[in-house]
Amino acid sequence: MTPSPFSCPQPTPDRRIRFWTLTGDGERPTIAAMLARVLSAAVTGINASLVSVEVDVTAGLPAFNMVGLPDSTIRESRDRVRSAIRNAGYIFPMERITVSLAPADLRKEGAAFDLPIALAILAATGLVKGDELKRFLLIGELSLDGEVQPVRGVLPIALACRREGLEGLLLPARNAREAAVVAGLTSVPVRSLTEAVEWLAGERIIEPTRLNADILPGGETGDEVDFSEVRGQSYAKRALEIAAAGGHNLLMIGPPGTGKTMLARRLSTILPPLSLDEAIEVSAIWSVAGLLPPDEGLLRVRPFRSPHHTISDSGLIGGGSVPHPGEVSLAHLGVLFLDELPEFPQHVLEALRQPLEEGAVVVARAAGTSRFPARFQLVGAANPCRRGCPTLQACVCTPGERERYLSRLSRPLLDRIDLHLEVPAVSYAELAQGPTGETSAVIRERVLTARGIQAERLANTPARCNAQMSARQVRRSCPVPAEGQQLLALAIERLGLSARGHDRILKVARTIADLDGRETIGAEHLSEAIQYRGLDRWL
Repeated sequence: MTPSPFSCPQPTPDRRIRFWTLTGDGERPTIAAMLARVLSAAVTGINASLVSVEVDVTAGLPAFNMVGLPDSTIRESRDRVRSAIRNAGYIFPMERITVSLAPADLRKEGAAFDLPIALAILAATGLVKGDELKRFLLIGELSLDGEVQPVRGVLPIALACRREGLEGLLLPARNAREAAVVAGLTSVPVRSLTEAVEWLAGERIIEPTRLNADILPGGETGDEVDFSEVRGQSYAKRALEIAAAGGHNLLMIGPPGTGKTMLARRLSTILPPLSLDEAIEVSAIWSVAGLLPPDEGLLRVRPFRSPHHTISDSGLIGGGSVPHPGEVSLAHLGVLFLDELPEFPQHVLEALRQPLEEGAVVVARAAGTSRFPARFQLVGAANPCRRGCPTLQACVCTPGERERYLSRLSRPLLDRIDLHLEVPAVSYAELAQGPTGETSAVIRERVLTARGIQAERLANTPARCNAQMSARQVRRSCPVPAEGQQLLALAIERLGLSARGHDRILKVARTIADLDGRETIGAEHLSEAIQYRGLDRWL
């Protein structure tokens, strides 16, 4: 006799079909109404919140309903979960299934709920049991054949898991190193739905992923660039050393081909290495953005971001219907390099004011408000005129054209840039000679010494370096000597500096004094700091 399409397979040793029972006529398997609950998480901004995935399977016409503010990706998981369960060798219940994602007022997005929904369905039908469902958080995307795919935002989820006192996570194998960074958690990697079911049932032993020393920051960065490769430009290299030592923003102006981009790319090679806490902070942002390198737990070096000048304000600052981090947040604790700065749209440049001043961006949308950290070093590069003429004598632009080109950089924005640097063309003699400058390692040692002095001075304050000092800290840490008072007053009068520009000069002078190992600011330090306000003389 031809078997009914609803007939139950004959019992086998395979656990995957043990939970089915036959009704009186033996043709269609039915199950008693059951409720299952597992834990997962939703990422909002760069923070994660625990989500309870509840599944109710009851008798009735086959249906698969989802509630709890799921986005379209989660609603589509119905088809992925159904196919994954069947192709993994399990029987999908032909009953009425209701999936609730609580809290209901929290918007959820992404495919990370596939694995918890599938396991909750199997738990509701009696296949999956065990205390691990209460002690472990589940995340993962499912392919149609039941393979578990990596997801975004694992590091913030792991931090939330530890905060809530859970034992660990059951997650995709390619995300396991990322979660293992968080101490005190058990990261169980799975590659398929079958592995997850068998581990929860106690039929498979999976070794948790441990934290390895080779993923920690602070070692050799393996930089492919070095300051010793820069020919000439000793004045510019001195300015970049000051910028690195104090965390200052920098603007370089010079004709094309003078090495502005080369210098900017080497700034990160003399910055202090990331601490473990800083690496976790930066990696969490990259994890949410889906940019963390595969099979990597942490970013080991400070980020360097260089967006094109056609970028939108949403791409630079962050945004979208569901807020996501922009380039300023991806450059957090690193370098944001904006080449051809005057070519950026005016409203995009003006949007940099808040992150430059506060070190964070608040993005408000209908879907919610998110706060993204954005404590970066801005390095800008610009030509002296729109045509990029090599010298002022050879420039065919009129004075009005040059003024209009540079006037795209508003004075409020320039006030937030500590160092204005002119980068002249390199002579043939300098190009012909071999590398004669200091290496990045030598310069980095001086930077680390200056940063150590600042760390001691700014202990028990939110500031990490001189550039982050508040106005009160500037008054306390940057007293102006008597011989420097007249010099500073004259500079403010002739350059037309604002109160913010005045404080920026004092911060730079404080950094120069730290590099010299001096406890007090001298007139020579103020004089050098004033020299780095070149654009204030032009505009």
